[in-house]
Amino acid sequence: MRISVAADSLDGVAGTVVAELRARGHEVITHGALNDDERDDWAWASESAARDVAEGRAEQAVVACWTGTGAAIAANKVAGVRAALCADAHTADGARTWNDANVLALSIRLTSPALLTEILDAWFAGTPSTDADDVANVAHLDEIR
Repeated sequence: MRISVAADSLDGVAGTVVAELRARGHEVITHGALNDDERDDWAWASESAARDVAEGRAEQAVVACWTGTGAAIAANKVAGVRAALCADAHTADGARTWNDANVLALSIRLTSPALLTEILDAWFAGTPSTDADDVANVAHLDEIR
């Protein structure tokens, strides 16, 4: 799978995310502090990764900043993106299952390497729900303006 990754600094697990995704066999596109040719601020980096998903250059993205909140907000501004800030595996699984999230937002400050592995395991194991109510909720997101 092609996954776009953005971080606003190289602190915490920013680099570990890229290494872990590559170790899992994914092709990684980097943005922000992970790419020497780009602006590293969270809003710009997260937007770039989200646009990769929305425009079909990547199937999913991981965006990260100090708390993960700004990265999630920026990514969610891009039409077609459903970014979820996940601090644990249970939340990551739920985001994939009930929200069909296509962008994982992380705190580079709070996410340890061990926790990152658990979150990614749950994220990639999760599959979107086919329950009619869940499908309707996700579809309704595109209608909200």
